[in-house]
Amino acid sequence: MGVAAQQWIAPEWGGPQRWRLADTTAPDPQQGEVTIRVRAAGMNPADRKHVAAPRPGVALPVPIGYEISGEILAIGPGTRIGSGEVQVGDEVVAFRVRGGYATALTIPAEKAFRKPGPLSHAEAANLLLAGTTAAEMLDRVHAAAGETILLHGASGAVGVMVLQLAALRGVRVIGTASAAGAERVRGFGGIPIAYGDGLLDRVRGTGIPVAAALDAIGTDEAVDVSLALVEDRARIVTIAAPGRAAEHGFGAIAGTQPASTAFRDGIRGELVRLADEGRLVVPLARTYPLSEAVEATRFLAEGHPGGKVALIP
Repeated sequence: MGVAAQQWIAPEWGGPQRWRLADTTAPDPQQGEVTIRVRAAGMNPADRKHVAAPRPGVALPVPIGYEISGEILAIGPGTRIGSGEVQVGDEVVAFRVRGGYATALTIPAEKAFRKPGPLSHAEAANLLLAGTTAAEMLDRVHAAAGETILLHGASGAVGVMVLQLAALRGVRVIGTASAAGAERVRGFGGIPIAYGDGLLDRVRGTGIPVAAALDAIGTDEAVDVSLALVEDRARIVTIAAPGRAAEHGFGAIAGTQPASTAFRDGIRGELVRLADEGRLVVPLARTYPLSEAVEATRFLAEGHPGGKVALIP
C-alpha cells in the first residue's frame, strides 16, 4: 500500500514557478530499501539548476531535491542502511536521493546514515551535499597540513565546509568573501580577504605563499587570480567554472562525474561521524514550510542567504 505523501515535482522544464506540489505514494520498501518520514529537506542551487532545462536520460516529471533528514517508517526485508543496523523510528540523513522535497520517501537503504545527534533535522538535511563537495575539493588538490590554500567563495555553504575540513587537516585558508561574509570566514578559522578589484595584490600582500586554489564561485576574477598564484594546474579546482578549467587545464568537479560520485559516496560516513562528534556544524539561515518551496528557492537564488535553507514538511 505504501505511505500517502506529497512531493514537489517539475512537470515541465523551467523555473520554479512551473513546479507543482503533487499527491503521491512512497511505496512499501523492498529488500535494500527504507521508507523515511521526511522532517527536513535540504536545499541547494543544484535542485533548481537540474530541472531548468532538458537533461539526457531524465524524463518529466522530475521529483526535486537531493538530501533529507527524517525518521525510518519502514524497512525492507534483511536491509541495513549505509551506517549499519537500523530500526523503525531511528533518525537518519540521506543524500543523493531523488525527490527529497517530500513528506515521505522510499529510497535505496545504502543512501541513509544515522543522523548526527548534535544537528537538528534542518541542519542535518544540509550536511552531505555541501560536505562531500568540500571534501572532494580538498582531496583533489592534495591539501596537506601546514599548507595555505586560497578559497574563493569562502562564506558560502561549500566554502564554510571547506574551512572546517581544512582546519581539521591543519590546512590554513585565505578565503575571499564580501564584507558581510568576512566575519563568518574568520569565525571558521579562515583569513578573510575581500574579493573585487585588486584581489591578486591583496592576496600577495599577506606574504603567505599559496599552495593551491579552490573555486566555489566561478567568476573570472577567481579563476584569473588562482592561475596567477598557483603554477601547478593540478592544484587548482573549480565547481563553478568548467569552461575555464577546460581552457586552462585545471580541475573541474561535479557530482554527476563518475569519479566524483564514487568519492562523495565513500566520504559520507566520515562526514556524519565528524558531525556526530561535534566537529562539523551546518550554519542555517532559514527554514520554510514545504508548501513554500518556490518562495524558498527564490530566497536561495538571491545568492547570499548567510547559511543553509531547509524545507519543513
